[in-house]
Amino acid sequence: MLVIRMARAGTKKRPFYHIVLADSRSPRDGRFIERLGYFNPLMPKDKEERLKLDLDKVQAWMKKGAQPSDRVLRFLDKAGIAKRPARSNPEKAVPRKERKAKAAEAAAAPAA
Repeated sequence: MLVIRMARAGTKKRPFYHIVLADSRSPRDGRFIERLGYFNPLMPKDKEERLKLDLDKVQAWMKKGAQPSDRVLRFLDKAGIAKRPARSNPEKAVPRKERKAKAAEAAAAPAA
């Protein structure tokens, strides 16, 4: 299975990532088929040099069955190429019993 993922480069505490197409069985920083772009997390978010992707190559490989990793899928969603699935845990944001009880007590108590 082909995966579009990030391979770490750079030095200690100075990360730099290559976005590569690799076989899913190869190691993270190991053998890859093609380099598709890069990501530099140390750059400010508004800089254009922070992320560079060859979108034509990415689309071509995805048509051939390559699956993007979660992080790469975020980049592609922002570029408008692929859509990230909606988050499917609606109960995570619901307050628990104790929190609901505290909120009810606070609402019932007169403001001092």
